[in-house]
Amino acid sequence: MPTIFTILFDGRFWVGVLERHDGGRVRAARVVFGAEPSDVELHAWLLAHGSELLERAERAPGVRADRAGEARRINPKRALRLAAREAARPRTSTTAQQAVKAEREARATQAARTASADRRAEREVARARRRERARARRRGH
Repeated sequence: MPTIFTILFDGRFWVGVLERHDGGRVRAARVVFGAEPSDVELHAWLLAHGSELLERAERAPGVRADRAGEARRINPKRALRLAAREAARPRTSTTAQQAVKAEREARATQAARTASADRRAEREVARARRRERARARRRGH
């Protein structure tokens, strides 16, 4: 009994569809993710909620599988190329990820400003010490 989990974009949200094929019948369950889940988020979600999704699919009414509706067989080499291309595609970042990135960049610029001010203050202190030593040498101490 093959089980297929597919992630797709339906125009507004990212949706996961779980299909269970058994004896010419198909049972399915659908879950809406909203933003595109990363591989790690998807794995964590499946570990936490995968069994519930499987139970929902088992309880769903079975629909007769239509052979005409099936996708035609894809050459394995082509499937590998398509999978590699999809894996290499850059993922779109979510609003939360953009906010974290902006906050990290702000912290970095603030740290750079602070480090620059600290270096400037150290240089001024060192120059003051040098001037004081030079005055002391002139006085003969």
